[in-house]
Amino acid sequence: QVQLVESGGGLVQAGGSLRLSCAASGNIFRIDDMGWYRQAPGKQRELVATITSTGYVNYVESVKGRFTISRDNGRNMVYLQMDSLKPGDTAVYYCNVKSGGMIYWGKGTLVTVSS
Repeated sequence: QVQLVESGGGLVQAGGSLRLSCAASGNIFRIDDMGWYRQAPGKQRELVATITSTGYVNYVESVKGRFTISRDNGRNMVYLQMDSLKPGDTAVYYCNVKSGGMIYWGKGTLVTVSS
């Protein structure tokens, strides 16, 4: 099994920045896609950003130009740099990893953006 632990969430003011980290550990043979999802109160969970093992990235339209996803294959980590944060970005952010045909989720880290 693979375990994921997110960190870096917190309270920031609108226009500020935050960097989320996700560390994967356990029985890791190969990590394929990695990504970040978020869920705001009363809303469905949505995909924020993904990055493939070869570095191809995708973002939800609302965060393009503000968020940057990256990964460190040697350390089995994925990051989400969030700039120009808006109150609408407030949500619990979840790390997601595809490895060996299985999907793994972290427990989430809360990001709150005040106006």
